[in-house]
Amino acid sequence: QVQFVESGGGLVQPGGSLRLSCAASGIIFNRYNMGWYRQVPGKQRELVASITPGGITNYGNSVAGRFAISRDNAQNTVYLQMNSLKPEDTAVYYCNRPITTTGAPYYGWGQGTQVTVSS
Repeated sequence: QVQFVESGGGLVQPGGSLRLSCAASGIIFNRYNMGWYRQVPGKQRELVASITPGGITNYGNSVAGRFAISRDNAQNTVYLQMNSLKPEDTAVYYCNRPITTTGAPYYGWGQGTQVTVSS
């Protein structure tokens, strides 16, 4: 059974930073792309960053230049370093394996981690 456990969220002021972690189990982690998604109430969940097994990264326009995704294949963990945070980054953040052609999630969701950017 595939499971994702996200952590590292919290309340931060605009301009601040957070580092999210996602521990994956039940998946051959080093074979697959991994991604971070976020969801704001009333909106669809969106893929904001992805990373290949070899470390090639891709970002959504809204986070490019501010967020950095990385992974540790030995620890089955994917990270999201978030810098220069803005109030519009407030969301619940989730990790998953994105389907390559569509970005849609391959598996079910973990509990997510709440990020709130507010002064």
